[in-house]
Amino acid sequence: MSRRRLFASLCSLVFLVNLARVVFAPLIEPVATDFGVTPGTLGVVTSAAWLGSALPRIPTGWLLTRVARHRVIVGAGVVLTLAAAVAGSAPSVPLLAGAAFLMGLASGVYFIAANPLVAELFPDGVGNALGIHGMASQLSAAFASVIVLAVIAVTGDWRATFAAIAVASLLVTVVLFAVARRTALPDAGREDRDLLAATRAQLPIVLTGILITGSVGFAWNGLFNFYPTYMQAKQLEPATASLLLSVLFGAGVPAFPVGGRLADRVSNVPLLLGIVTGFIACLFLLPHVTGLWPLVAVTVVLGFVIHLLFPAVDTYLLGSLPDQHRASAYTAYSATMMVPQAFGSGVVGRLTDTGFTLDTLFTGMAGVLTVIFAGVFVLYRLGRLPARRVAAETNS
Repeated sequence: MSRRRLFASLCSLVFLVNLARVVFAPLIEPVATDFGVTPGTLGVVTSAAWLGSALPRIPTGWLLTRVARHRVIVGAGVVLTLAAAVAGSAPSVPLLAGAAFLMGLASGVYFIAANPLVAELFPDGVGNALGIHGMASQLSAAFASVIVLAVIAVTGDWRATFAAIAVASLLVTVVLFAVARRTALPDAGREDRDLLAATRAQLPIVLTGILITGSVGFAWNGLFNFYPTYMQAKQLEPATASLLLSVLFGAGVPAFPVGGRLADRVSNVPLLLGIVTGFIACLFLLPHVTGLWPLVAVTVVLGFVIHLLFPAVDTYLLGSLPDQHRASAYTAYSATMMVPQAFGSGVVGRLTDTGFTLDTLFTGMAGVLTVIFAGVFVLYRLGRLPARRVAAETNS
């Protein structure tokens, strides 16, 4: 029961740390108006949040070889509280970008410490636990636009959004700290004390995860951060365009538990290739779709497909890595794959400012992903990719 209470606290905090990464997307238009800049200029703010999520992951992995995971998670909650307070009072774009970086940093620290802990709390159902944890994270993404619209409607100020995040994260962090002190925590990772050795030992699976998530994540980051702007370019009203971002993320809420359960039951590499193929198909289709209801339909499919990827990849890695290497090897994967993701929105923003249309950029990204994953498929057929054995296979 105590592990379930700890898991519930983790799900509450992951809601907030992910909100800190995605909240800038629905805020691009009001922030750009307030500071008198173009939406493309604010691509640097969203990139700062994702870059902040990427950079602390290797140091966090090293820290976890010496500090208990729950203490690192509590530290992430404290950083998030302070960073959100700074964001709410930032007087300029550079300072807002700095606060965004710190909010992203808190999320990066959290995911490196929490995902292995979740997998170890429920070793007999890794995919299911990661799916539920991911669903809690995704709920914040699904409701980010609604939260922003509600806060602005009530207060008239986009800055109040960050004040609310700061207060909520402080309360949740205190509760998590209290629950963790009363919980008998797993010691599966007690032998994980050498980050570099663990990474070298598990290099094939680490590189496979980086290739899959890094390339798809770059395109996804560039897409969702400009989704409201993209929908407005397709002649939708600003409020409707923002709500479609909520639809995009909302479709991912059921995808997390579904993806986690699938990853517990089927061969992971074919599952991952199928998910990526669906995402590429949506990218190719999206520029050719117009009209509210067709856009809603494509948005739902796109949101569901892309969010199947994340629990499937995490289950593939965390379910395959041995106890003595799990946190360190996962750190190496997570830190590296976040770097290309972090630059997705910044690159898209810069290219749109130079005259490229979003239709052109998304079609181009779909083409590049097609080439990459054709190569991945060939490697799989040649037996060159590591494959996790699912529970059904292990028990047969």
